[in-house]
Amino acid sequence: MSGTAEAIAHLVRDAFEDYHARFAEITRRARLRFESGDWNAARADAVERIELYDQCIGECLLRLQAVLLDRAHDRALWAEVRTQFERLLAGLIDQELYKTFYNTLSRRLFDTRGVDPAVEFVALDIEPTDAITHPVARHSYAVSTLRPTDTFMRVLGDYRFGVPYSNQLRCAANVAVRLQDDLAHWGEQPVRAIELLETVFYRERRAYLVGRVFGEERFSPCVIALVNDGDGLRVEAVLTRRASVAQLFGIARSYFHADLATVGDAVVFLRGLLPHKPIDELYTVLGRAKQGKTERFRTFFRHFQAQPDEQLVLAEGTPGMVMAVFTLPSYPLVFKVIRDRFAYPKMMSREDVEAKYELVFHLDRVGRLLDAQPYRALRFPRSRFSPELLRELQRTCGNGMVADGDDLIISLCYVQRRLRPLNLYLREQAPEPSREAALDYAQAIKDMARNNIFPGDMLLKNFGVSRHGRVVFYDYDELCLVTDCNFRDWPKPVGYEQQIAPEPWFHVGAHDAFPERFIAFMGLPAAQREAVRAAHGELFDPQWWRDLQARLAAGDYPDTPPYAESLKLA
Repeated sequence: MSGTAEAIAHLVRDAFEDYHARFAEITRRARLRFESGDWNAARADAVERIELYDQCIGECLLRLQAVLLDRAHDRALWAEVRTQFERLLAGLIDQELYKTFYNTLSRRLFDTRGVDPAVEFVALDIEPTDAITHPVARHSYAVSTLRPTDTFMRVLGDYRFGVPYSNQLRCAANVAVRLQDDLAHWGEQPVRAIELLETVFYRERRAYLVGRVFGEERFSPCVIALVNDGDGLRVEAVLTRRASVAQLFGIARSYFHADLATVGDAVVFLRGLLPHKPIDELYTVLGRAKQGKTERFRTFFRHFQAQPDEQLVLAEGTPGMVMAVFTLPSYPLVFKVIRDRFAYPKMMSREDVEAKYELVFHLDRVGRLLDAQPYRALRFPRSRFSPELLRELQRTCGNGMVADGDDLIISLCYVQRRLRPLNLYLREQAPEPSREAALDYAQAIKDMARNNIFPGDMLLKNFGVSRHGRVVFYDYDELCLVTDCNFRDWPKPVGYEQQIAPEPWFHVGAHDAFPERFIAFMGLPAAQREAVRAAHGELFDPQWWRDLQARLAAGDYPDTPPYAESLKLA
């Protein structure tokens, strides 16, 4: 059997390396898209790369079944394959990526419920990146205290593109001044050195040089954002605050295209910049979504097992008509399970809901849609559910659960980071923070719209507030594309009966939307409602939406910068 097991282990390894090479090929196009300003092609590349993993898994499964025939589901054989496969990975920096690929194959072959340590890799008690000591490739520079601009001229010159800078000297001077201003509290001559990863990070319309800046006794993240505005390259922003960099690497954003030779060492480096960012989110934002899922599972269940007396409970907030949502209070995740039936007026099927979440996975989320990872056949001890939660799940989600001894297996749930529901946040905060959150809520709707995303249901309970105070959308069952909507003017009533009618007296189609009525359905308190109307009045103008539709249909997507205007250089 060992010869067969070894051959299969090699087949799986080669399949992963084929996936890895194709992933890198798509990723490398990002530079060409940035240099040519072909943003629509960049969007297509992002979707193609997301779909690549399942495509390669499917191809590998077909090869395995062709080679193994009736032994494809031989557990004893796969136990030995696992051993042989681990031997092949000895010393590899990214061996965890290989193992996740292998686990995906084994879980699909055996329809695994929960985990099966006999045929897959399970290591809840370790932190895989702790063993990585290999330094990621980087450029290091000592910053001249007398002529810092010269240093940053050299920095920009070391990152060569097929498009020149419109004014490299001005860009270098702007970087030097911004760092001096941002870090002035470090003392006289605060900037002593800078190091940046050799790999350029691309996303949407920007390229990023990612690293850190050193003072005499401390360091800070440093991200230099480049734009190509048609007249040449320009440094648009320099980010040194951890909160700004954390948002750039946030879980409500699309994945970076960064052509990294190895991923694990880059994750170690980024974790040094953002120590509060979970490792799963770093893998995910680098485009390794499956590895992000693996690390999220690993870290959650390690915590879950370390808190044996803590129960899973219903999440705070208004219960949804489509999803039952639960959480472990001490851990910042929520688990969303599709209900068996949806109350009126929800007119959709379970398949429709799954399709909405799949759509979001492929969209440019522009920092406003929370990443939602689907997990299948998650196993929990029945004793860990609070009585209230267990009753709710059994009553409304019974078709999606199976009892297995002392455990419950949930066939499908979506896992997201837990945010504070916006409706609760607005009640809890003082007037000024509430006003700021309400304005950011409206800005979130506008940001999504400019990227062809219409939330459908704008109720406050469907939005949350991150720890950095950013409003993010997380409930996708009513979401659709802006270009699929029919934005109509609200008809003027004719006669008294139409004026007092409790329901519309005119036909409303399935895709009709009436922007003039949005403000009434948002549920904002009066003061916040008026602030939103004053600052974002175009949201309630049907013509604004129709003009936006025309732009989107022509492939002209407005730019949505991932940082505030105040962070841009002059």
